[in-house]
Amino acid sequence: MHRLWRNIGWLLGGRGFNAVLSLVYLALATRTLGLEGFGYFALIVALGQTVTGLANFQTWQFVVRWGSGEDGPGEATGFAIALDLLSVALGAILAAVLVWTAQFWLPLPDDLLWLAFGFCLVSLASIRTTPTGLLRLRFQYGKATAAEAIQPLVRALGAVLAVLFLPSVLGFILAWAAAEVAVAVALWVVAGRQERIDLSQISFRRIPRKHPGVWRFVWSTNMTGSLNVGGKQVMILLVGAIGGEALAGGFRVASQLGQALVQLAQTVSKAIYPELVHARDTAHDIARRMANIALVGGVLAVLAALFLGRWGIDAIAGEDFGKVYWAMVILSIAGAIELVGASLESLLVSAGRAGTAFLVRAIPTLLALALMQVAMDWNGLKGAAFTVLGSSALAVIGFWVAIISLKQIHITIDPPAEAREG
Repeated sequence: MHRLWRNIGWLLGGRGFNAVLSLVYLALATRTLGLEGFGYFALIVALGQTVTGLANFQTWQFVVRWGSGEDGPGEATGFAIALDLLSVALGAILAAVLVWTAQFWLPLPDDLLWLAFGFCLVSLASIRTTPTGLLRLRFQYGKATAAEAIQPLVRALGAVLAVLFLPSVLGFILAWAAAEVAVAVALWVVAGRQERIDLSQISFRRIPRKHPGVWRFVWSTNMTGSLNVGGKQVMILLVGAIGGEALAGGFRVASQLGQALVQLAQTVSKAIYPELVHARDTAHDIARRMANIALVGGVLAVLAALFLGRWGIDAIAGEDFGKVYWAMVILSIAGAIELVGASLESLLVSAGRAGTAFLVRAIPTLLALALMQVAMDWNGLKGAAFTVLGSSALAVIGFWVAIISLKQIHITIDPPAEAREG
């Protein structure tokens, strides 16, 4: 547990640094671009992150799961890099389709479509889950945090430059793109110094040949990651498609401020997953204790959003965004629920139940997307926020039911090929 708390400390420290600079970036962007311009910016960023999220495989989990054997992470890393290359190829095709059809369903001006496509390509080229996995495999959370700190730093500096020299959607998108490239380069450099990366081991066959269940795990974690994107970025796109660019911008502000806890949940999940893989017999107890602690933190954060949120919105984004207050509060409650469920979801995945975790997440997410139009017709941004809240609540209840329905959870690590052959 001591190592787990130290790793969470590193991740939370990096997240805190990121959060502070993100507020700087958010304040500069909202006040410079205004409600409509920030809405265009939000839609372009959501497009890029949607494409990357849907195409990206959660390769850090593969490196952690199959790179801890006696042979080291070489083959697992080669398999992960191969999947990254596949992600770029598939993502480029998806980006072309989404941007080409955007004129029919998104309120984006024609002169911003090429900018959106370019940002999608930069986001794909900046995929960095594999080097992150190498650092987590060796529990080098301090080095990972230092490398990841480059992203908010470059983003904030870029925002300042945009305000001074290019106060437009283009300027802020360039700042965001530069930050994506910078953090990807930093993580690959740090990971390469920690672990030798042998490009000759890039292969789709070696790891699956030794571990027959790999592809099922690959697709399950990919689809789960895609659903996590669906709960955030696709929601922004849908809000924009239904209500226009101004509502999309407002929803992004509410989401970024109110769902900071979702990012915290992802942070806890990333820290606890390697521990659960290695812990085996004590995994259930670790997950239970983390969920209890998360419950207390979630309640405190919701109270902070309720009593300080309106002041925070006015101070950061300005009076034009004041109407997103209640949406922010609702999303903060959803974030608190996700915070409690983070360790439960990690427990299922680390126990080899990635498919179960995917189904538990899929049904509420798809239901929320299907009800978005009805919810927004009923209560605008608050209605959209309620769909996120309902999705999070149903998913966490599902994780809990899935865990207690199992008589006993064992964290399984595939045996080496020699053992199976014997």
